[in-house]
Amino acid sequence: METSPELLRVTELKKTFFDANESKTVLDGISFALSMSDSLAIVGPSGCGKTTLLLMIAGLLPPTGGSVRLGDDIIESPNRKIALVLQHYGLFPWKTVAANIMLGAQLQKIRVSDTELADVKRELSIEGLDHLYPDQLSGGQRQRVALARAILLRPPLLLLDEPFAAIDTITRERLQNGLIAVFNERRFSFIIVTHNIEEAIFLGRRIVVFDNRTAGINTVLDNPGAGDLGYRNSPQFFRLSLELRSILEGLT
Repeated sequence: METSPELLRVTELKKTFFDANESKTVLDGISFALSMSDSLAIVGPSGCGKTTLLLMIAGLLPPTGGSVRLGDDIIESPNRKIALVLQHYGLFPWKTVAANIMLGAQLQKIRVSDTELADVKRELSIEGLDHLYPDQLSGGQRQRVALARAILLRPPLLLLDEPFAAIDTITRERLQNGLIAVFNERRFSFIIVTHNIEEAIFLGRRIVVFDNRTAGINTVLDNPGAGDLGYRNSPQFFRLSLELRSILEGLT
C-alpha cells in the first residue's frame, strides 16, 4: 500500500515544569510521526502528559527540549494549520451557535462560503441551531459546534483533547461516527487524547500508550481497522481492547 506523505514529526520532545526549587518532568523523549490523512490516539494514566503534548504540538506551550515539525515548519507558536478542540468546548456562552461556529474563521480572516458552512453543519447534524446559545444545547451538540468551528479553519491537523468525555455512551459513539465521516470527506489528520479504550481503538490507526513512570512512550499499537463503522463488532476490536486494557492496567 502506498504511504502518505508525512505531515507531523515529534522528535525527542521533553517538558519539565519548574516550581520554586522543584521540577517535574512529565514528558521525556517523545518521538513519533503522523502521515497526511491519518489518525493517532493517545492514552495513558492521568497525569502522564497527554494534554501537555497536545498543547506543545499546538504551539501553546514551549517544550523544554526536542522539536515539533509540521511539514517544513518548526512549531514554536500557534499555527493556523493546526486546530485544537478542548474537552470543555471553548464556546462563548454569550454568542449564538452561528457566531461561535464562525468565530475562528473570522479571526483568521478565512472566507467561508454559504455552501461550505451548510455542508459542515449537515455533516455534523447541527442544522437549525444557529439562533440558540451554548447553554441551550446538549453536550453532544456543543461538541459538534466546537468541531464545526475547528473544521472551518481547514486545518491539515486537528487536535482533540478528550472531546467526548462528558457525553453518554450512545451519543459518544454517534459523535465518533460523525468525526470519521468528516475525516473521510475532508482528509485532514487528527490526534485524539482519550481515557476511553474503545474510543482509542475505533478512532486511532495507531495507538500510543504513555507511561507516567518513565514520562515516555510505553507501547505503540498498529490499528488498521480504525474508522470502519463495523469495526466495533469485530473479533479484532475485542482482542485489541483486551490487549490495551492489560497494558494500561500494568501502568496503574
